[in-house]
Amino acid sequence: MDIFPDGLRMPLCLRAFEGDEMYKYTHETVVDSDIKSTFDWFEHEGSFRRLMPPWEVAEEVRADDSLEVGSRRVFRFPAPGAPFLKMTWVAEHTAYDPPNHFADKMVKGPFWSWKHNHYLTESGGKTTVKDEVSYQVPFGPLGNLADSILGGWLVKSRISKMFKARELRLQRDIREHAKFSQLKRKKILVAGSSGLIGTQLVAFLDTGGHDVWRLVRRPTKEGYKELTWDPEQGIINPSEIEGFDIVIHLGGENIGDKRWSKKRKAAIVGSRRDSTILLSDTISSLSKKPEVFLVASAIGFYGNRGDEVLTEESSQGEGFLTDTVIQWESYAESAREAGIRVINTRNGIVLSAAGGALGRMLLPWKLGGGGPLAGGKQWMSWISLDDEIYAIHHLIMNKECEGAYNLTAPEPVRQKTFSKTLGKVLRRPAFAPIPGFSMKILFGELAGPLLIEGQRVLPSRLEQSGYEFLHKDLESALRDSLGIWR
Repeated sequence: MDIFPDGLRMPLCLRAFEGDEMYKYTHETVVDSDIKSTFDWFEHEGSFRRLMPPWEVAEEVRADDSLEVGSRRVFRFPAPGAPFLKMTWVAEHTAYDPPNHFADKMVKGPFWSWKHNHYLTESGGKTTVKDEVSYQVPFGPLGNLADSILGGWLVKSRISKMFKARELRLQRDIREHAKFSQLKRKKILVAGSSGLIGTQLVAFLDTGGHDVWRLVRRPTKEGYKELTWDPEQGIINPSEIEGFDIVIHLGGENIGDKRWSKKRKAAIVGSRRDSTILLSDTISSLSKKPEVFLVASAIGFYGNRGDEVLTEESSQGEGFLTDTVIQWESYAESAREAGIRVINTRNGIVLSAAGGALGRMLLPWKLGGGGPLAGGKQWMSWISLDDEIYAIHHLIMNKECEGAYNLTAPEPVRQKTFSKTLGKVLRRPAFAPIPGFSMKILFGELAGPLLIEGQRVLPSRLEQSGYEFLHKDLESALRDSLGIWR
C-alpha cells in the first residue's frame, strides 16, 4: 500500500516502514495470591480504573462488568502535549479462559493497533501475570520512522512506565484486600464518588469483591449501581438505603476552587450540612442500620498552629475552615446516637498527579517556575492517594476504629521542602519564590488557610490502630504518583 490520503504517493524513504510494522512488549508481575483470586480481581469493573496510570486524567465512559468476549471498556483522556484535546480509548475483549487467560484489543485509540494478552500461572501459592502486547505506533509509516530514529525508545518507555504502575497497583491492592479477606464482603454506598478520592475508592472496593453503589445527584444510569438523591431539597429514598453495611460520605462543595465570597462560604457550609444531616438522619431511622458511617473531614480543624505538633488529641483552632470542620463532624450526631460506628477522616493534602493541589502545581513546576510559597516555612501535611484509599478501607473494616482520624503521612514537611523535593523528582529548578501577597491578590481570603498558613499534623490514631503506610516520605510518594521511579 503506497498511496497516502488525497492520492499522494508514499515517499521512497518511508517504504521500508510501510505495512504492519508490529512491536512487541512483555511484562511479568508476581502477585502473592492464588490464581483464582488474582483473576477475580481483574474480573471486577474497578480493575480497569485501578490499572490506569495514576498520572492519567481519565474519564470513564463505559465499563462492562465482565472480561468475556465482546465486553468493552471506554475511557476518555487528554492528548499528550495537548490537554485541551480529548482522546478516546475503546478496548474490546477478544478471549476469555478463566483463570488462565483473557485478551483485549484497541478498537479506537491513539495507536494504529493494540492487542493485549494476559496469561496467568500459579506456582507455590503465587500467581504470575504475564502481559504480552503487540502494537503499531501512531501515524503508521511516519510513526514507525520516527520511533525507529529514536531507537524505539519514545513509545516503549511510555509503555514500560505504564506497566510498572500496573504492577505496583495490582500487588498493593491484592495485599490490602488480603488483610481483611476473612471478613464477609460488604454492601457499600458512596456519596461523592466522582471526585478525586471517590473515583479510586469505589474502584478499589469493587476489586475487593464488595457490592459498591454510588449515591448521585443526577439521574441514574440504567444498568449501573446508582441511587439518586437531592440534599438541597432533602430528597432521599430510605427504602433504597436499607440494607447497606457501610455508608461513606465524601461530598461537599470544593473549598479551594473559587474565591471565598459570602455566597461561596455559605455554599461550602450548606453543602456539607444538608448532605451529612440528611444521610445521618436517614440511616439512623432505618430498621436495619449500617454498621459504619464514614464522613470525610479535614485537618482545617486545627487551624494555623505554626510549628506545633498536632494529633487527634490537640485542641481545635480558629477561623472559617475550623468552624466549618467542627460543624461538619457534628452533623453525623444522629447516627452516633443511633449506635452506628461513625468515623471522621481529617484529610491532609492528597497527592495525585491527576488532580488536587499536586495536579495544579505540575505545569508551572515542569516549566521551571516552581519555588517556595510565601517564604516556605509553613507546614504541609500530605498523604498519597493510595494511602488515603487504603486507610479508609482499614478504618471501615476494623471494628475497633471509631471517631476522628488524621489521614496524613507520618512525615509532614515545610512548604519549602515540598517545593525542593518536587523540583528534584521532576528534575526542574524550584527556586522561584512566590510572595504571599500575590496569592492574596489572586485568591483572596482562601489564600491564608489553604496556601500561606499550615498545620504539622501526625496520624497518631491511625498508626495506633495498626495501619502501615505505603508512603511515609514525600519523595517516594511523589515519584510513585508521577511514575518517576529511581
